[in-house]
Amino acid sequence: MKDKNIKDIINYILVAILFILAFLIIYKVIFAIIYGLLLAYISYPLHKWLSNKTKSKFLSAFFVCVFVFAILLTLIIISIGTLFKQIIDIYLFFQKTDITKIFKEILPEFISSSEISENVASYLSSYVSNILASSLKQINEYFSNLPNLLIQLAVLIFTFFFSLKDGDVAIDYLKSIANFKKETEEKFLKSFKEVTNSVLIGQIFVGIIQGIAAGIGFFILGIQNVTLLTILTIIASMIPLIGAWIVWVPIDVYLFLTGRIAEGFGLLIYGTLVVSLLDNILKPVIVSKRTKINTGIVTIGMLGGYLLIGFTGFILGPLILSYVLLVLEIYKKDNYEEKKEVS
Repeated sequence: MKDKNIKDIINYILVAILFILAFLIIYKVIFAIIYGLLLAYISYPLHKWLSNKTKSKFLSAFFVCVFVFAILLTLIIISIGTLFKQIIDIYLFFQKTDITKIFKEILPEFISSSEISENVASYLSSYVSNILASSLKQINEYFSNLPNLLIQLAVLIFTFFFSLKDGDVAIDYLKSIANFKKETEEKFLKSFKEVTNSVLIGQIFVGIIQGIAAGIGFFILGIQNVTLLTILTIIASMIPLIGAWIVWVPIDVYLFLTGRIAEGFGLLIYGTLVVSLLDNILKPVIVSKRTKINTGIVTIGMLGGYLLIGFTGFILGPLILSYVLLVLEIYKKDNYEEKKEVS
């Protein structure tokens, strides 16, 4: 083997090692980086307008970051505060009340046998206790994991800021590496924007529909503060890490605990079969129609993404599969054109 070939192999190995090390470094914060990039993409029109006014990309990126995070933090604080209050109210009610006794009083109306109703009451009481204990444990774990969350937030903010400030430079650099034809490059960027916009718009649109659907259910069942709960459900539905269930499930538990069994079962059925399923039904249809990608592929992307990385996968799964299909389509067209030119 020639010395040049040996040197090339060593260089390739070194480059591969560097890429592996780079991946390991960003692995733990990869989703913070992705969401920072998505926020930058969404906020870019505002940044572009503001940078033209201020004549400074730095100031524009700074003001956009402050504005966006002020809105997000306000919504998150209001949402978490309200939900936390619901959980505390349920917990205090549980501490002051004999839940088994309540179930024993209610169940005979539905179950004639006193022995069966007593056993069911004990089981339901134990089940509610376990759910409550599990919820409080998760809240405790959430706060104990606060340092890691703060690091993730810091990475997200830095990614968001520098993607706005230096995004054009990064895109030009990637273009130079990809070395596509001008026509191919324009097609790729256009399709990339269409896919990304479709997934993001689908997430927002479905979140609004889920919130309105939940609000209708709350109103019919006579639940108080319908407007506030509807807004909270809309916000929660738009965030893939949370979802509509985080609003209606605590309310449902509270209905059962306060003896409103009919309303509790009504909300349980409505929330499970209508509110929560809307996301899985509507989003693939919206994304596939806007991007002209098969609904089955979008659905597989959502479900596969969820199984791999949790709720974040509902957004990233369809995006990644769509990008793969996009790259294959561009490669297919370029390959066809090259063969046509040769012949």
